[in-house]
Amino acid sequence: MGLRSSLREGLMAGTINIFVILLGVTRLFGDLFQKWFNLPSQAAGVWLALLAVAMWAGARARHHVPTSSPVKTALAGLAAGLAHGLVLGLFIWIVSTLVQGGAEVRKWLAQLTPDAVRLLTFGLSPVVGALVDLAALTAAGLAGALLSMASQRYAWGPSLRKGLGRARAGVRASPVAEGIAQFPYTKWILIGLGLAVVILAPFGLGQYWNYTVGIVGIYVLLGLGLNIVVGLAGLLDLGYVAFFAIGAYTVALLTAPTPHGIQMSFWLALPISVGIAALAGVLLGVPVLRMRGDYLAIVTLGFGEIIRILAKSDVLIDFTGGPRGVRDIGGPSLFGIDVNNEFYFVYFIVIAIGLVAYVTNRLQHARVGRAWMAMREDEDVAAAMGVYTLKYKLLAFAIGAAFAGLGGGLYASRNRYTSPEDFVLLVSINVLCIVIIGGMGSIPGVIVGAVVLKGIPELLRELADFRMLVFGALLIFMMIVRPEGLWPSKRRSMELREATGPPGQESAAITAAATGEEGA
Repeated sequence: MGLRSSLREGLMAGTINIFVILLGVTRLFGDLFQKWFNLPSQAAGVWLALLAVAMWAGARARHHVPTSSPVKTALAGLAAGLAHGLVLGLFIWIVSTLVQGGAEVRKWLAQLTPDAVRLLTFGLSPVVGALVDLAALTAAGLAGALLSMASQRYAWGPSLRKGLGRARAGVRASPVAEGIAQFPYTKWILIGLGLAVVILAPFGLGQYWNYTVGIVGIYVLLGLGLNIVVGLAGLLDLGYVAFFAIGAYTVALLTAPTPHGIQMSFWLALPISVGIAALAGVLLGVPVLRMRGDYLAIVTLGFGEIIRILAKSDVLIDFTGGPRGVRDIGGPSLFGIDVNNEFYFVYFIVIAIGLVAYVTNRLQHARVGRAWMAMREDEDVAAAMGVYTLKYKLLAFAIGAAFAGLGGGLYASRNRYTSPEDFVLLVSINVLCIVIIGGMGSIPGVIVGAVVLKGIPELLRELADFRMLVFGALLIFMMIVRPEGLWPSKRRSMELREATGPPGQESAAITAAATGEEGA
């Protein structure tokens, strides 16, 4: 079991590193290190990013070892590093072989320039370069496992484990939680690194990639909103794009010179769009309160199509602009400085994601979050236990719609244009796929899902016609192999394992759910 888990950690880390390469994160690190330390090459920054992920995989694999034996720890780290190296080495070998053969890889994968491939293979032949990569990543996995064990044994690990055991009353924490407990500064280091990347990344990215990051951020906002409706409350909403459209059109009509000439300040129009979207969520929730499952999905789908058709209708052309849409939408300004461009909007979107994630996390761990999860598992039992399901359904619709309205307002203002064609059914399906593939009920899962489903296709623009095929294949794969998602919530993982685990595990899972806190 420990070996399989270690191999799984290595395969996951290898997949993450492939995405890191395809998204150009390694190139960004290489540029930054080259500038900061006046290095002759980008190789140091590139390989620092790759080896950090490999060591992280080794550290996670170490937690799957039942004892603190150095031999077993080393074997777990080697297994994770080897799996990681095989995945990444095979990828690098294939890409370098294609590049050396004259294939135009950049036509489909924009970040795989010949220079980038040479950095990944150390300038060697494809086979030798892939073998060197395999050895380096295997060693990094081993180092990560041994460092994790050493820090636990010889530093502050034992005393913190005792404190953690007393606080948890015998409930075993997740590997990530134990790792953070063993390294008390890990949380702040990770937060600091995340803030540094957020602050510095727009400077290293061009206009196109800042725009792409903004699109991914908008879908993160939408995913966090739908995650409340579907992931926490269990209400299947296929018309979620309607609230996105309401938020966008509210900002557009209040700030654009035409068709009404109101030209309100963006900072006043944005909260109004959030409020109107929340009101629309309540109005939608009232007539569908007693519907469930497929019936609820069909009704909400119809609501989304009604909003799009009304916005496109010639009947309302004097009010919404009709098929022409709304142009010259107003944007934000700070102290008289116009900041309505892709560069500054990255920061606005990231701040909005932080606020929405904070609110979601607080709600998830509050009384209302527990009521939503009880409704998701069995609405009749929840009602019998005293949960006022009608109130909590309306609250879920309103909060989810408010987050979508916020995303719509930012989307319209950033583009300075909006039209009915921006709010088709495919948007709702995309957001639903993000929630399911990322992990229902999980905030990090929504972020990972948005990066995978909206960021990666931008690297494969020539294959955009096959996007729905990829979505379908991913959904099938996730439902069979990892039904809880790429980064699931702790509670959701326990719920899905209860039905398939050994008889003795169910009571332990129920006890952990009752006494432990769920990870964000």
